[in-house]
Amino acid sequence: MHPHWRNTDPRPVLVVEDSDDDFETIVDAALQVGVANQLVRAVDADGAARLLSQHLPDDFAFMLLDYRLPGRDGLSLLRQLRGDPQFAKLPIVVFSTSVNPRDREVFYDSGANAYHVKPMQYSDGVLTLAAIFVYWLNHVVLPQDSATGTLSGLPS
Repeated sequence: MHPHWRNTDPRPVLVVEDSDDDFETIVDAALQVGVANQLVRAVDADGAARLLSQHLPDDFAFMLLDYRLPGRDGLSLLRQLRGDPQFAKLPIVVFSTSVNPRDREVFYDSGANAYHVKPMQYSDGVLTLAAIFVYWLNHVVLPQDSATGTLSGLPS
């Protein structure tokens, strides 16, 4: 376990990633910093939407979302979720190969909580992802659902 790591959010992380290699990098980064959270994977936007429809809004700590997916892209999923009051507060972190500033702007305008560019080098990718896990599972303090006392997503 990372010496400064103290996981304060035990909920699973939803990873929407079609690339097996990129998913393995995500798993490696989680293991490197001692993430005990389950990583639930969807390989496309429709699969993620189906999975979310079977869960409560606060069942996941956050979503790690790829932009370029087979079929519908990550942006359309983000817009769908932000348009649904039930999932409007789910923290969504984009992890994409796109370095286009316009893409980044559109994701933020559509409600992404963060946008990270996938580094080309494996070791840089692991470091970036490890920082994402530490930040979203340790440093961010999410509001509590007043009805259940459980953590909920970020305000939109």
